[in-house]
Amino acid sequence: MLLAPHLAGQGRADARLAGRVPASLAAAVTALLDSAALRGLPGAPLVDKTLEGVAKGAPTDRILVAVRTVFHQLDAVATVLAETGNTGADAVEAGSFAMSAGLATSDIGEIARTADRAHPAATALLVAGTLAALGVPRAETVALVRATIRSGRPVGDLVSLPGQVQAAMAGGSPPAAAAAGLARAAEAHLAPGPRGKGRGQGNPHKP
Repeated sequence: MLLAPHLAGQGRADARLAGRVPASLAAAVTALLDSAALRGLPGAPLVDKTLEGVAKGAPTDRILVAVRTVFHQLDAVATVLAETGNTGADAVEAGSFAMSAGLATSDIGEIARTADRAHPAATALLVAGTLAALGVPRAETVALVRATIRSGRPVGDLVSLPGQVQAAMAGGSPPAAAAAGLARAAEAHLAPGPRGKGRGQGNPHKP
């Protein structure tokens, strides 16, 4: 019963392959989908990578190597996320995307541990992956995402980080410097005030 949702999802994923990829490749990917279902991993990224390779005209063996890489990424991400209490398929997919963009599993764990209800792990990891894809180094990516979450700012501010970094880059700032500047601004939001309270914290109606 626990596997039923995953197996149903795998069935839908199989249907996307029918008639669109060589039979031998479809069989190999289906076997990986079976393994993913047994491990509780999302299968959609495996199918997406398969169809991407076919669309680019890549050889079957290279496509299969790429799909297996995604499988191992999903497995590694799921393992580290489980340690942080995040087991949703959306978080696993987002973590796999972040890993493909250059983050390490340790980075994914740090971000997931910082995530909260107002800033879900899946959203934080998607933002982190996008920042990494823009050229922001790992350390600066993790620091910026974590600082923004800890600042207590709304999730919209977290989602807007890639756009803010791009704007700073357009103004001549390197990706690392742009991210570091935004992280400092987020940390300043938590800097202790005259009474020892963080900015924007405490009861504003209290004298």
